[in-house]
Amino acid sequence: MAMLWKFMRVAKYSKTALSPKVKVRGISTHSRHSSSKSVPSDFAASAPYSNTVELLGKSYPQDDYSNVTEKILSKVGKNLHNRKHHPLWLIKEQVKEHFYKHYLGRRGTPLFSVYDGLSPVVTVQQNFDKDNYYLNRDHMLRAHTSAHQWDLIHSGLDAFLAVGDVYRRDTIDNTHYPVFHQMEGVRLFSCHELFSSIKDGEGLQLFEQGHRTAHKQECHTMEAVRLVEFNLKQVLTKLMTHIFGDGLQVRWVDCYFPFTHPSFEMEINFQGEWMEVLGCGVMEQQLVNS
Repeated sequence: MAMLWKFMRVAKYSKTALSPKVKVRGISTHSRHSSSKSVPSDFAASAPYSNTVELLGKSYPQDDYSNVTEKILSKVGKNLHNRKHHPLWLIKEQVKEHFYKHYLGRRGTPLFSVYDGLSPVVTVQQNFDKDNYYLNRDHMLRAHTSAHQWDLIHSGLDAFLAVGDVYRRDTIDNTHYPVFHQMEGVRLFSCHELFSSIKDGEGLQLFEQGHRTAHKQECHTMEAVRLVEFNLKQVLTKLMTHIFGDGLQVRWVDCYFPFTHPSFEMEINFQGEWMEVLGCGVMEQQLVNS
């Protein structure tokens, strides 16, 4: 079974010209608008499909799903989280340093591997979400770093951090912007890894044929869920203490996420108010099985 967590920061951008890495063929800014995938854009409905978007060295033919704008495309490839001394880079490096130092495998090497250079262009199947920026009916700009989960787990990884820029068609306000950055972690547990430190834990099991409740999935035993939840909250409390310092006031709030159950949000007390800093939970087992 697995646990998942993610936290994000909104990144504000200054007005810049179209990135030299991005070329838009046969399209003008005034003739495009941000429509959802179920409503074709005016341009896409009237223009021939020979028009293409060249992005990060690849060409994507446009079709009736295409709704990504030049403004959004100009942000792709900036990789602010990999620019040395940028605030996003500093946060990423703090998190990496913490996990490299405190979580080691049996050979003394870091337990968590880090992936911060994955392409933001993913397939629609990888992203499984709505209200996003589509290059065409097959490819889109990722709306979350979870788009890489299947590939990373399928490659054999059981503990990793994924970092990158993500894109959503959000209305701009003081806490929302169409482009922001996200970091998420995944940890998969075997029966031995979860129960080896528990006295008389040899007889405990990860799975059962049970019922789904507010506290567990139908396939997980209560003992396994409690241990994963304890590990998850302990890891993330240590991480936030590493970032913000000792004396941090933390509280956990039960919530809902479509890909985890049970799910939690962590809030910290900042200047007398509670502020959400991350969401997390026990990954839906059917996602791991798939």
